Amino acid sequence: MSAARGKVAAGSPDFRRINRAMAFAGFSVFALLYCVQPLMPLLAQDFLLTPAQSSLALSVSTATLALALLASSGVADRFGRKTVMVASMYGGAVLTVLSALTLDYAQLVAVRGLLGLMLGGLPAVAMAYLSDEIEPTSLGLSMGMYISGSAFGGMSGRVLSALVSDFASWRIAVGLLGVAGLYAAWEFSRSLPPSRHAGTRPARGPGFRDGLRIHLGDAGLPWLFLLPFLLMGAFISLYNYIGYRLLAPPFGLRQSAVGALSLLYLLGIFSSMWAGKLGDRLGRRNVLWLMMGVMILGLLVTLHDSVVAVVLGVGLATFGFFASHSLASSWVGRRARPPQALASGIYLFSYYLGSSVVGWFTGHVWEHWAWTGVVAMLGAILMLGMLIALRLRSLAPVPVPPSPGPGA
Repeated sequence: MSAARGKVAAGSPDFRRINRAMAFAGFSVFALLYCVQPLMPLLAQDFLLTPAQSSLALSVSTATLALALLASSGVADRFGRKTVMVASMYGGAVLTVLSALTLDYAQLVAVRGLLGLMLGGLPAVAMAYLSDEIEPTSLGLSMGMYISGSAFGGMSGRVLSALVSDFASWRIAVGLLGVAGLYAAWEFSRSLPPSRHAGTRPARGPGFRDGLRIHLGDAGLPWLFLLPFLLMGAFISLYNYIGYRLLAPPFGLRQSAVGALSLLYLLGIFSSMWAGKLGDRLGRRNVLWLMMGVMILGLLVTLHDSVVAVVLGVGLATFGFFASHSLASSWVGRRARPPQALASGIYLFSYYLGSSVVGWFTGHVWEHWAWTGVVAMLGAILMLGMLIALRLRSLAPVPVPPSPGPGA
């Protein structure tokens, strides 16, 4: 424990327990949410869909998850953060198993929509839990480790579903991931310590409207809430449609090879922790815009018609995205005042809304202008994000006791 305010410090047993639990949480949510992404070409083939239509299996889930995030802080305040997160993980796992048993595409989309609602009980609550329980100078590392678990989950879900579907079927692949989600929920439940710094029902504190007014009235938070819409929208679109490009000439890769591209998420596991520590030391304002520049560079490299160039470009974009997300999300945690869970919810609402809206719309861009059009659109989105990051460099820090140094 930290001597200041009894919060958990890096290196303590509770710090290790919390990060172990959050690793399972990140794995479960993102593996279950994104396992259908590399399966989009198979869904399009099986159900006779366009690329934009097949993207609904993912976009509907991220849209309903975004809506659920806005209510998750109030539900967590009423029933307890750990209770809500555990229920979210078990419910998401069961719905994933059910999605493998659906009879047609309409049923699949409906179950995936329910999946998003259920999983919405975890991400914002997890970020708020970390912001409340971890002492400030260790928060960047802890948030980075949580995002690393998310990156590992996203990678595992994509790779395993692509691999199994190449040799069995997409239904078996999705069902197996649902079973893995049940195990992750059990591990999370037994590992995470109860929240010590947030009561199950606060006697006082701003409500939703007042909290919204507080956060949107801040000089920096509205810009930080816009960033994840742009970042995630561009990143999810890159992975949504790069598979279509690699399956077609001149590449002609197999489904399992395209799914293996998600192994590049290992770079995200490293970059999120590395950037979190670097931001704690040098200041998020000084690192964020550079990591967004790396993401833009990677996107441009994917224009080259060689597998090596595409892999390199997607790798750079993945590195830059997870670093940027780690920095921006921990910045929100450091800057936000009560109710912090609402601030996390708004950030993640924007994050998943970008995934849903931009991820779906990019399908139409792909259909009309192919990969060049996709890169042009996503490049413009990321340039707007970089302008916001550069603007945030002049943001006056909010004092946070104990003094955290030059971080936020």
